[in-house]
Amino acid sequence: MAEFNNVSIAKAANVLFDGNITSRTIVFPDDSRKTLGIMLPGEYELNTVHKEVMDIQRGTLEVMLPAEDWVKFEGPATFEIPANSKFKLRVHSLVDYCCSFIKNKI
Repeated sequence: MAEFNNVSIAKAANVLFDGNITSRTIVFPDDSRKTLGIMLPGEYELNTVHKEVMDIQRGTLEVMLPAEDWVKFEGPATFEIPANSKFKLRVHSLVDYCCSFIKNKI
């Protein structure tokens, strides 16, 4: 999907690691959320609350998911991150990404 329609976009950016990772939250009519962002080269460790699906539009990075080895991705590519986990990133070139948050249905 190249574009999203009928969404709300947060004015304020999510800024992490002194601006090396930035994103904006978009909210869909069904209240699901995604972030659209940029990652600059560097090494980072992040946490999840919900399961996340990362769609890399362009750029190159390596990801270390819980109990796994480093895996390299070059956009376009997609990978999933489990809920309630930590993961590491080695970003090799500017990464343009879309992150989808998958909430468990109760």
